Parts: sequence; C-alpha cells; structure tokens
Amino acid sequence: MQTVLISGGGIAGPVLAHWLRRHGFEPTVVERAPGPRAGGQAVDIRGVALDVVGRTGLLEQARSVRTRMRGMSVLAPDGEEIERSTEATFSSGRLDSEDIELLREDFVRMVHDHTRADVEYLFGDGITALAEHGTGVRVDFTHAAPRTFDLVIGADGLHSTVRRLAFGPEERFTRHLGSHLSVFGADNFLGLDDWQVWLRDGDVGFGIMPVRENTELRIAFGFESAGPLARTPDSADALRRIVVEKLTALRWNGPRLARAAEEAPDFYCDAMAQVRMDSWSRGRVTLLGDAGYCPSPLSGQGTSLALVGAYVLADCLGRARGGGRGGHGGRGVDPGGHGGHGVDHAAAYAEYERRMRPFVTLNQALATENPGGPASGESVGRAKNALSLDG
Repeated sequence: MQTVLISGGGIAGPVLAHWLRRHGFEPTVVERAPGPRAGGQAVDIRGVALDVVGRTGLLEQARSVRTRMRGMSVLAPDGEEIERSTEATFSSGRLDSEDIELLREDFVRMVHDHTRADVEYLFGDGITALAEHGTGVRVDFTHAAPRTFDLVIGADGLHSTVRRLAFGPEERFTRHLGSHLSVFGADNFLGLDDWQVWLRDGDVGFGIMPVRENTELRIAFGFESAGPLARTPDSADALRRIVVEKLTALRWNGPRLARAAEEAPDFYCDAMAQVRMDSWSRGRVTLLGDAGYCPSPLSGQGTSLALVGAYVLADCLGRARGGGRGGHGGRGVDPGGHGGHGVDHAAAYAEYERRMRPFVTLNQALATENPGGPASGESVGRAKNALSLDG
C-alpha cells in the first residue's frame, strides 16, 4: 500500500487523508499542535466545496453547527450606526444562501473525529528534514524516528515547513496584501444577539460576531501595514502589543477590546498574504491549500480552496495508481493495496495543477477586487463554482 505523509492537521490535511484512504493509500498526518487546534475565526464553505463536504459525509453535521446571524450593523468610528442589513453579513454573504459559515475549530474537530479511526495522526510533532531518493522520501521528525514515505504533501499553511524544505524560503512565494489580521475570542461583553458589528476607523477596522449561543465573541481586527513583521521567537508577543495599542486608540469600546486582546488565550495575528508559485510540486512532494496557493482570509475562500484541493488531489492520485475513479461512490477503490501498481505521481501532480489552477486564480482575485471590503456577490458566485469535481 502506498504511504503518504501529510503535514498539517487542520482541515485540508485530514480531508485529503480521508479521500486517500478511499483510494487505497495509507496516509499519516503530522501536526505540531498537541491535538486538533482550537480558536480561529468563522470560515465559509461555498459552492463546489459544499459538494466535497457532502461526498465526505459531513454536510448535515456542518449545517447543524453553522452560525445563525440575523444581520449586521456598520458603525462610524464613534459607534453610531450608519448602515444595517438583515439580508447579508460581510463574513458570510447572503443569509439565505446555501453556503455554510461555521467556526473553524468546530470544523477541525469534525474532520478529525471523522478520520481518526482510519488515519494515523502524529500530534505534537513536525518535520525537520526531507531527503528524496529513487523510491521514496526520508522524513526526519522533531520527536518521532525517521521514516520513509512514498509521497509527502504539505498542507501546513501559509508558513509551510514542507514548502520551505522542498522549494526554498517563504519570501520567494508570498505576496503581502498590505495589512495584518488578528483574531481572538472574548466573553460577550457587548451583549450581541446573533448580530454582527463592523467598524472602520482610518487604517484599522474590525468585525465582531457572537458565537456559542451568544455567550462568546469572535473578534477579527485588521490594520494596514507596509509589510509583514519578521518572524522571530518573540514576534507573536510583538504583534499582540501592536494590536493592543491600536485597539486602545479606538473611540468605540477601544479599552475593552484592547483588554480582550491582551488576555485572550487564543490570540492570533498574521500578515495578510497570498502564496503564488509556478509549480506546487517537486519530485514526490506537493502542496495543498494555503501552503501552495493561500488566497488570504480577505478572499473568504481559503477553506473552500483547501477542501476542493484535497478532493481533486486525492482523485488525481487515485486515477494515477491504476485503481480507477473512487469518486463519492467508492468505485474502483482497492483498500487492500495497489495490486502491484505504483503511482505515477508526476502525472497525478500535473493533472492536479491543471484542474486546480484556474479555480485558484479566480478565488485569489476575490481578495484584491475591492480593497477594504468584500468582493461582489457576482464575483464570489462565479469563483466558488468554477470547477467540476468529476474532472
């Protein structure tokens, strides 16, 4: 049975592992965190990505935990409401859409629970070296003993270790989009009831939504920046200090928001950037999701790209191993092994890129269509459906 190491245990990695198992591969997922990661903003599952979730068997479960917003308010810097909508929100689009918005941590837990019985997970570990030879890739880990895998796939995010080891420094492939985004949780000290608030004040702004039956808030705070802060051992603390300072200066609830950022155990902040690469593959290594083609949270399509990419990559590898098309009905799946046939990984990776690149290009464009605001509904509708799962 062909072995595949997947770096990254968020959403893309486990979904890929599920579909590789369906196509007769033996996947292992390595994740630096000690378990499925908590925290993070709400994410969207849109268009063809809904079909992936449905074929994976998680659609009804995802719908059961979706956010249930009644609408949103747009506030002036002093907190005065200047606009409101009961038809759409900036985070999820139209409220009557079939698309699903849910908390990232809920979806991460969901896909892990769905796959853990059939997939080997190495939590609390990471890759330190890759060495490809004629028949596989030797992988060194931080803690586990070295192992050799037939294929290695990086699904480890914007700051991908696999990309760095296989392709070179991150700076070659990232394009800064002129801002940073911070996300953190807090108690619902604003008393929001299934209602979002959005505010922009100069070069900063935020969106706040209640979650967990209105008991908690998820706060997404953005600020313009000339470039990303250098990644150093203390860069996370430095970013938190910057966010706290900028929040404190806000006229509407600034000190309360700053205190929430200062105290949040799930505080996150990073530069808004896209990953642009001429090729996502090198030898037996390829990249998936943000590692290879991050669209940035500004696009609203990072999760959908990860889901679709996972399905398409597994499909291409399944076809290249002589097992036929597993598809959502399982046709051609040979869970007992590859029947003596190897995998033409070069052909599979080339087909993966051929099918995914036009979809990636359209979805990355959403992030820059309307600087400071969401892309148009027409653009989102076109981009989210611009691929057929069946090739």
